[in-house]
Amino acid sequence: MKSRTETEMMNMIQSAAREDERVRAVILNGSRANPNVKKDIFQDYDIVYIVREMESFTCDHSWVNVFGERVMMQMPEEKVLPPADGNGRFPYLMQFMDGNRIDLTLIPVEKIEELLEPDSLSVLLLDKDGLIGSLPPASDRDYHIKKPDAKEFADLCNEFWWITMNISKGLWRRELTYAMFMHEQINRSVLIAMLEWMAGIAADFTKSAGKTGKYLPDFLPAEAWEQFESTYSDADFNHIWEALFTMCSLFRKTAVEVAEKLGFEYPFEDDKRVTGFLKHVRSLPADAQSIY
Repeated sequence: MKSRTETEMMNMIQSAAREDERVRAVILNGSRANPNVKKDIFQDYDIVYIVREMESFTCDHSWVNVFGERVMMQMPEEKVLPPADGNGRFPYLMQFMDGNRIDLTLIPVEKIEELLEPDSLSVLLLDKDGLIGSLPPASDRDYHIKKPDAKEFADLCNEFWWITMNISKGLWRRELTYAMFMHEQINRSVLIAMLEWMAGIAADFTKSAGKTGKYLPDFLPAEAWEQFESTYSDADFNHIWEALFTMCSLFRKTAVEVAEKLGFEYPFEDDKRVTGFLKHVRSLPADAQSIY
């Protein structure tokens, strides 16, 4: 099946809205509204429909068939796992057989001021009633890396070194799921935040690092990115230990640089004591009856 082009998709999205009297306005958000993002074949169409008679849409979902044949669809507001937001919006996440994807969110006209959050990545495609008014040119300014203050920096450092001790506990117990959750879901996010701050300094906080830091390779020195890659591990416990110490090294180096550039204090004593604790835990025998 041949993929529909961007022009064909945009025409279809707007045509469906023009022909449906219940749809009063259409907004494009996300990467396709971002002039700084390189286009690729996996970019979604993040669309908002401002609608009347909301229930007439959500009581019979067959109306979305107008957009084409789907691989599958997800409706987060009808799920119990994860639980629905229940905030008045109704998203339809649709992956189509031709490879295109539309993430379409319905917002009722009567809740437009409450639910239509300001977003610099917004392009007004249709406004039948002048509900939206003019929008400034789309840009990623709302997504630029934010400069931290001293408290935010201190808190991030505290979180990182505290969580490393949780990881060490999980590794000694050979609790793979716990250790890897702490390593990947918690501390990786903390490390990425610190790396983003370093990238922000380099760009004078005028750039975005992208969702989950996906543009970091564009900002970081090659050596730092290679070290970051080494913080990923397989399920071998020794390899996880090595990845953990590599993560500690990269965090330390990055945080010290951020602290120097922004005039903050890096917690060298916490780092020293926790690093010693990690090394000690790694050396503990499996049948140890006490930590010390």
